Amino acid sequence: MRQKPGTPKPSAEKVVKDIRRRTRKQHSAEEKIRIVLEGLRGEESIAELCRREGIATSLYYSWSKEFLEAGKKRLAGDAARQASSPEVKVLRAEASALKEALAEATLENRLLKKSMIGDGGDHE
Repeated sequence: MRQKPGTPKPSAEKVVKDIRRRTRKQHSAEEKIRIVLEGLRGEESIAELCRREGIATSLYYSWSKEFLEAGKKRLAGDAARQASSPEVKVLRAEASALKEALAEATLENRLLKKSMIGDGGDHE
């Protein structure tokens, strides 16, 4: 990294942080899953696992949270897929028919009320 003339020199601490940031290991999705599953097995402490893998415990916990949330979303997707089963299709058709019958009955009721009012019947 080149320095522009007239700008102050960055501190050694900042230079080290920049180097660490640029040389940080990128973990593949498979590696993250393997590490999270090892942690979930509980055969060793999370701290020991993270030390062995060279990651911060906070990073492990964020991966773990993402992993569990993704699983939850996937399972919710399976439930949505099950909602298109033949039994559900029959129930949806039945509900639709009932809604239609209710709409017709409501309309008939309104028409009867209007005809009673028009004939000089009792007002409700």
